Amino acid sequence: KRKLQLSPEQCSNFYADQYGKVFFPNLTAYMSSGPLVAMVLARHCAVSYWKELLGPSNSIRARRTHPHSLRAIYGTDDLRNALHGSLSISSAEREIRFMFPEVISEPIPTGQRARDYLNLYVKPTLLAGLTALCKEKPADPMTWLADWLIEHNPNKPRLQHHITEEE
Repeated sequence: KRKLQLSPEQCSNFYADQYGKVFFPNLTAYMSSGPLVAMVLARHCAVSYWKELLGPSNSIRARRTHPHSLRAIYGTDDLRNALHGSLSISSAEREIRFMFPEVISEPIPTGQRARDYLNLYVKPTLLAGLTALCKEKPADPMTWLADWLIEHNPNKPRLQHHITEEE
């Protein structure tokens, strides 16, 4: 999540695929008129799920056809529709790089690479956590396991603090 304000030039670059359309000048003027919040959403089928939550891009149409969608609730018209959503995974990747240039995004492993990663890094920790969960039998197993995984994260940074006595 990042709060920022884009210049008209940055908005023109972000919406370059809309260049030449009648609404382009109004779009860039509106999008650069104040601060915005950019977010990266991560979940299975994130792009399609987010598009479903957003509803149609025209907020007036969204009120008629998808009254509980975010654009129906927060948008005012077809230009000021309150929220943006990437059209595809490739556009999401491009837009994430645009809004978060300091973030390093790596390709998500698939197939055998994904299985190898899970077997090497995820399964051992998860198995140990689930075993401890079965032994402990806590009242709230989900919260207990979440806390256990945070505590036993093998990638957790370990800081060495050396306390010296003052003379």
